[in-house]
Amino acid sequence: MTARAPRPRIGITAGDPRGIGPEIIAKALSDPRVGAAADFQIIGHAGAAQGAAETFTTGYWSADDGPARAGALAGEAIRAAVGMALDGKIDAIVTAPIDKSALHAGGWNFPGHTEMLRDLTGVPAVGMMMAAERTVAGPPLRVVLATTHLPLRDVPAALTTDLLVEQAMLATASLRAWWGIAAPRVALCAFNPHASDNGLFGDEEERIYAPALERIGASNVLVSGPVPADTVFIRAIQGEFDVVVTPYHDVGMAAFKTVAFGSGVNVTLGLPFPRTSPDHGTALDIAGLGIADPSSMIEAILLAARLSRHFDTPVDRT
Repeated sequence: MTARAPRPRIGITAGDPRGIGPEIIAKALSDPRVGAAADFQIIGHAGAAQGAAETFTTGYWSADDGPARAGALAGEAIRAAVGMALDGKIDAIVTAPIDKSALHAGGWNFPGHTEMLRDLTGVPAVGMMMAAERTVAGPPLRVVLATTHLPLRDVPAALTTDLLVEQAMLATASLRAWWGIAAPRVALCAFNPHASDNGLFGDEEERIYAPALERIGASNVLVSGPVPADTVFIRAIQGEFDVVVTPYHDVGMAAFKTVAFGSGVNVTLGLPFPRTSPDHGTALDIAGLGIADPSSMIEAILLAARLSRHFDTPVDRT
């Protein structure tokens, strides 16, 4: 086991140069809690750190450049950060928001950060967890999105027993290794209303969930479900579950952002290092106005520092 330094070294990618990334990074780094938590390196276009920290420059940005150049620079920053993390030069990565269409225009053919990080690290599977260590109700809420950026019509075909098992096991391993929770309690959020009401509203709970629950339970994981979506999140907030695995993006995100907007953090599970990001986008409409709220970036940095202290070895996905 490799000992960690008392202060983790966090790499922060600057995101889309046209967005609020550089602004919220500078604001976050001026927060005393952040300054006390870790040492930082900003990775991105020249000037991205706004003088707040050491910068690893991936290229130059001009106001005359377009979306393709912005996407190319944002993608290169992610690639560089992953290389640093794999080489042990940084302990975790925090990513500022990117514009997915600009990323594509810039030559990076990925739906978003999660899939890009998976391919750059070569891991077999990743998970997207939205984590809030505090919510408007007080207690934490952690939500894993089994399927992510898909049209709703494509979800039924994508949601499989294997996928539910994979995501539940990723969540369990990450909560053990990164959060220090010895026996995580996992809830599988149902797909259909009222968990199908014994087949009245669909057969996914019997056909997909039942064998998944059996396999997860056989791995000595504390799992419950399928729990209807209209009760599973409040039960988690009340302390019954440590994480909720949801079948598709909006059923999880709508509940999560209702209680944690501004304090929520996106965590990528399954990587050989912690990666976090704010729970919002590039906000191109307010970029450069100086009014961007850094709250979620602050939470993302603080959580990355916390997870780095717990992290010893790559998450075991078996």
